[in-house]
Parts: sequence; structure tokens; C-alpha cells
Amino acid sequence: YTLDNDVLTTEQRQFYEDNGYLLVKKLVSDEDIERFRKEFVRICNKEVNPPGVLIMRDEIRRPNFVQSEKTVNKVHDFREDEELFRYCILPEILKYVECFTGPNIMAMQMMLINKLPDPGNLSSRHPMHQGLHYFPFRPADRIVCSWTAMERASRDNGCLVVQPGTHKEPLKPHGYPKWESPPMKFFHGLLDYDEKSPRVHIVMEKGDTAFFHPLLIHGSGADKTSGFQKSISCHFASSECYYIDVKNMIQEHLEKEVIEFGQAKYKVTSASDLADVWKKRAKVVQGKRINL
Repeated sequence: YTLDNDVLTTEQRQFYEDNGYLLVKKLVSDEDIERFRKEFVRICNKEVNPPGVLIMRDEIRRPNFVQSEKTVNKVHDFREDEELFRYCILPEILKYVECFTGPNIMAMQMMLINKLPDPGNLSSRHPMHQGLHYFPFRPADRIVCSWTAMERASRDNGCLVVQPGTHKEPLKPHGYPKWESPPMKFFHGLLDYDEKSPRVHIVMEKGDTAFFHPLLIHGSGADKTSGFQKSISCHFASSECYYIDVKNMIQEHLEKEVIEFGQAKYKVTSASDLADVWKKRAKVVQGKRINL
């Protein structure tokens, strides 16, 4: 699951091999995090409108709101926002990413998450899932997520939760969880997840960064505080990864949902057209693009 490198210690490399994730303390500076936070607020306040950025809101439980930092729970696909995209090209991030992807790296998915205080129905949690569910490309071992805490993340405010070792398991069926409160769009979870399965809550301080495999089962808890818990993340992939056809596979139903979204956002009518859009939007952050 890791490549030969001179960045990870033997202990760090073995930990990732065994568990599917690795926590690096204080990797991103306070100065950078403050710049990301300010840009997030500017986007929320409509002071800037970067092309392609998807602003996600909890419209089911917070209808008729005024868009602000207190109502936006995610800024997605900020590749055209120069300030936020700096996260994806931070040298301190990429030197670790290269240990998993190799030297030719693409930023495939990115988001700044603003976990809102839970209204009381646990709707601020994210179901346990595998990141590969959302990716129509392989091989999985050359994909990695970096996830940086922008402030202290604890069990109280809904920190990252992982199930160690599950990166060695295959991709499992996903769908919308049968919760009391309606799930948010695209917040899929494992259909057969056992809530009693052993889990690890990754408590993180500001600037701490977790790297994890796309098959690792993970999610996050509810924010039971009155504050907002922010994190910034990006999925990276080797530019040697190849796209697959998900027809008759467990990702097929997601393809249909994504096409419906793509028709509205990108004016496309087929999965191949949407894949072309994604290929053009996949941003090389280090090295070169190969075989796309």
C-alpha cells in the first residue's frame, strides 16, 4: 500500500500497511489554515465566486436561510479557487502523498468541510463509507486522501472515525442510510454496516493531517457542541490511474445519480461525457499526466 520512499519512517510505513491510515501531527501551518478559513468565509459571503465551486447546504433541515459561514457545510471542487487550491499543492502535503501515489500526482477531489452544530437529530454525522465508492478509476492503492484539521477535532464535535484494517477489504455496496433524519445528497454509507464494529476516533489538533486509503471504512460523528468544526481535504491519485466502466457493478447506481447531477451542472447527457469533463478538470499538481 506504500511505495519505497525516504519520507516515512519504517514505523509509519508499517502502521499504514496494517491500518490503512496515518496521522501526521502539525503538518500544516496555522498561517495557511487561517488563510483557508478566510477564503471559505469570503465564498460563503459571496465576496468571491470561483468557477466550478459547489457550495453545499443543509436545505432539508435549515430551509430559507441566508447563506453564510453558519449555514454552508461544504465547499466542494475548489480547483479554480487559487487560495483554497494552495492546500493541494503544499509541499508538505505532496511529499507524503507521493509515498502512496508515486511522483505523478493529480488532485481528483477536494473539499472544505464545515461541520455545523447538530440540531439534535444527529444529522451532522457522516455515515461510514469507503471513498473508492465515489471514484470510477483504479488502482485503489495509488489513491490517497489527505485530511487536515483546521481546529481541534474531538469526539464532541464530530471528529474523523475509522475502522482500521478495512483497506484490505473489497469495495462494498453503498446507499443512503436508513436514519431518522433524511440524509444529504451524495452522503452514501455502507448498506450492511454493523454499528457495533470496533472503530477508532482520530482526535486531531489544528494542522494535524490524516492520510488514508480509499477502501478504508470511515465517517464522522455529530457535532454536539455549539461551535463549527472545519477541515480541509483532497483526494490524490497517480496520473497513471485509469478510468473504468461501472456498468453492472456496485457503483452503477451512483453513476446514474451523478449523471443527473452532471446534466444540471455541466449540461452533459451521458457518463462518458461526464468522464470527459472530469478528465479535463483533473488537475496535475506534481509531475505529469499519463494515460488519461
